[in-house]
Amino acid sequence: MKAQSLLLACCLTLGSTLLMKASPAERPRGPQDHHDESEFSLEDLRCGAEPCDAVARGLRAFFDRNLDGLAGNGRACSDCHMAKNSFQLSPANVEARFQRLQSRRLRHPDADDPLFRPIDADDFRTSGEQASDFSNLRQNGLVRITFPLPSNIKLIDPVTNAPSAETFVDLWRAVPSVNNVALTGPDDVNPWPRGPNEFGGYQLDARVTTLQEQALGALTHHAQIQGAAPPQLLDDLSSFQRVLFTNHRVRELTDAVRAGAAPLPDPDVHLDALEEQGKVVFVRACAQCHGGPGQSTPQAPVIRFHDIATQCPAPVDTATPPRFVFPPCPPQLARNARTYEITLANGTKIRRTSSDPGRALLTGFVGGLPAQDDWNKLDMPGLRGIADTAPYFHNNSAATLEDVVDHYIEFFKRVQTNAPPGVVPPAVSTDGVHFDRRPTLEERAALLAYLRKL
Repeated sequence: MKAQSLLLACCLTLGSTLLMKASPAERPRGPQDHHDESEFSLEDLRCGAEPCDAVARGLRAFFDRNLDGLAGNGRACSDCHMAKNSFQLSPANVEARFQRLQSRRLRHPDADDPLFRPIDADDFRTSGEQASDFSNLRQNGLVRITFPLPSNIKLIDPVTNAPSAETFVDLWRAVPSVNNVALTGPDDVNPWPRGPNEFGGYQLDARVTTLQEQALGALTHHAQIQGAAPPQLLDDLSSFQRVLFTNHRVRELTDAVRAGAAPLPDPDVHLDALEEQGKVVFVRACAQCHGGPGQSTPQAPVIRFHDIATQCPAPVDTATPPRFVFPPCPPQLARNARTYEITLANGTKIRRTSSDPGRALLTGFVGGLPAQDDWNKLDMPGLRGIADTAPYFHNNSAATLEDVVDHYIEFFKRVQTNAPPGVVPPAVSTDGVHFDRRPTLEERAALLAYLRKL
């Protein structure tokens, strides 16, 4: 199939499930809340290096709530990766859907929206299929991610303050956008000391190597399929996601990377004076971690995975006056914190509290030097299109880009505060001598202008 034929093919393929740009009067009404695919335009969709027939099938599958033979819970990929929300999930859109569902149930008691399935209810572990408390989903835009506990990590019972017999833990994480995934994911530079995926990967903690593996995990754990997902379905979903870009400049950059072109095209075109100033600040303050073409590859000697102090509880400086100040976690996020008992390699037991221990739940490696410890470590996301993906961080804890920049200003202060005498970490220094990466308040507006242009 030729690239220019994809639009027609996609429209034909989707005929049974999508009504593109249909007017309200033309959209079917029934017990199930309508999809947001009516907001998704195929105008800029191109195959690139992907097989066009696979892209067309993947597009249909992405929006299909009843994939043949899989017997899922009625969720499609697009229920969480909402097309009109830059293929992510924001608390505002979740709450709007919840309120719309309640309104529709006044007329149709059996009305349904598959986003609200018991698996992502706060009370699922106690109420099972009758669970109905969607506080984390509605207030925070977070979904449940379940991890088995490593053999050296136990949860502390909040009632008895003793190690519990639990063998797994539920975390609550944001649903990241699938835009630009062809430009992010694993690479081949600057490895972490241990796996899985020491060169980075997909998902917020880089635990997934391929988009096919990511799709299978989502179908299994979020759509709760009962049948075996065909390999072609996973390949098709991968192909579709790999042609999703925030703009044509990012697509052209990705094509050049795939082709091994040198030099690569600059996607930052037509910057005004303030945005140009912001780019200079970004290169100094941000690109050491958000490096490479996808802005998702830390540049050595900066390490691969980081704890950027976004978990709850927020770090607190005990000095007076404090040398860094993070806002306290709001109650709706603070409640997700759990205390863990970790047995170190020498047999010593320590306790740490976190709403998301990150890669420590993949490796059990805790207690090393802070820079090499897996505790609270997560992967580096790309930033292209960030103006449209609020809120931010793995737990949606930053409502705006202003909050993000302010958080990092305090983050740089904290790293400097905690650095041992004579040590200047590369994440906060351009020359290994001076703590000179932190954005100044005077640079804040320029940096924000550039971030909004990405």
